[in-house]
Amino acid sequence: MPHYGDLQATIYGAGLRGVIPKLPVDYAGLVRRAEAAMPPQVLAYVQGGCGDEWTQDENAAAFHHWGMVPRMMVDCSQRDLSIELFGLRLPSPVFMAPIGVNGICTQDGHGDIAAATASALTGVPFCASTLSNDPMEVVAKALSPSPGFFQLYTPRNRELAQSLVSRAEVAGYKALIVTLDTWVTGWRPRDLNTSNFPQLRGAVLANYFSDPVFRSLLTKAPEEDLPAAIAAWANVFGQVLTWDDVTWLRSLSSMPLVLKGICHPDDARRAVESGVDAIYCSNHGGRQANGGVAAIDMLSEVVRAAGSTPVLFDSGVRSGSDVVKAIALGAAAVGVGRPYVYGLALGGAEGAAHVLRCILAEADLLMAVNGYPTLKHVRDEGARSLVRSSGRLSAI
Repeated sequence: MPHYGDLQATIYGAGLRGVIPKLPVDYAGLVRRAEAAMPPQVLAYVQGGCGDEWTQDENAAAFHHWGMVPRMMVDCSQRDLSIELFGLRLPSPVFMAPIGVNGICTQDGHGDIAAATASALTGVPFCASTLSNDPMEVVAKALSPSPGFFQLYTPRNRELAQSLVSRAEVAGYKALIVTLDTWVTGWRPRDLNTSNFPQLRGAVLANYFSDPVFRSLLTKAPEEDLPAAIAAWANVFGQVLTWDDVTWLRSLSSMPLVLKGICHPDDARRAVESGVDAIYCSNHGGRQANGGVAAIDMLSEVVRAAGSTPVLFDSGVRSGSDVVKAIALGAAAVGVGRPYVYGLALGGAEGAAHVLRCILAEADLLMAVNGYPTLKHVRDEGARSLVRSSGRLSAI
C-alpha cells in the first residue's frame, strides 16, 4: 500500500531528471519565500501575534521540549494514519485549521476556494472560517470529496447565527466548531502599527454579505453602500458566550458541536458535562492573548479531563513531527494553520497541497523510523516514551 512518506522517493526520483521541488519542503524555507512574496500588510496579519508575541513563539518552541523515544525491532513496513472523527473515516489525523484571511492570501482573492481545493487534492479536511472571501456554499463545492468543518464566530444577533449555521449544514459541512476566545480582538501591534484590520476594509466578509438575515439588517445592499455594511458587521460581530449558551448552540443544527479554545482541564470537564461532541484545545496560535502557557504543554491535562470525548488541537504546529507529538499527548486530530497559508500565498491550491503532503510525509516517516506503525502505537507506546526536556529528560 502507498504511504505518505513515499513522497520523498518521488522527489528524489524527479531530481534524477533535473526536477527539484517548486516550493520548499521545510517550514523555515516556506517562511523565507512567503516573506519575499506576500504583500506587507497581509504578511503582517498572518505572522502577527498578540503583544510581544511571546506566547505565539512559545507555542512553536515548546514542541522542541518534547521528544519521541524510538522503539526498535518493530515491523513498520505497513503504516496506518487513519482516524475516525464525527462518524467519518479520515485518512490522517491532520486537518486544516480555520484561518480568517485565507481569501486575501492568494493573488486572485479566492484563497478560501484554493484552500478547499487543497483539501480535495490531499484528503485533509478543511475547517472553513466564518470570515471568508467567498460564500461558504461556494467553498463547500470545491471541497469534494473531502469533508469540511465550519468554524463560527458567534454574532450578537441570534437569528444571524442560526442562519449562518443552517447554511453550513445545508452546504454539507460535517461539524460546527465554535470559537470562544474572539468576541473581541487581542492587542496585535503588527496590525496596529499599520492601522490595518482587513475586515474593516471589507475583506473576508462574504458569508455576512451573502446572508439574507444580515442583508435584512441593512438599509442598502453591501454592493451599494460598502461602508455601511462594514459598520453593520462590526456592530454584530462578537457575542460573549457563557456555559448557559451551550444548549442554544446545540439547538442550531444536528452537526457535532465542538468548542474551540479550551485549555484548562476544568473547562474541558465542564464542556463534557454540557454534552459537546468534541473539545478543541487551542490558544488561537498566540494571536488573541499573550503571556500564556504554550498550547502543547496544556494538551495532556485537557485530554485527561475530557475522558472519552475527542480533543482536537492546534497552535504552533509547524511539521509532521509536531503532529506526531500532539497525537502522543492525546490529540484525536491536529490542525495545521500558518504553514498551509504560506503554501497558498506561494502556489495557491497546489502550494497548500504541497505543504500538507510534506507534513504528512514527515509524520509517516517519523512513525516508521521510531517503531510506531499506527496512531494507536503512537498513543500507547509513544505517550510512555515521550519525554520533556527542562535541562534533563524525565519520563511522563
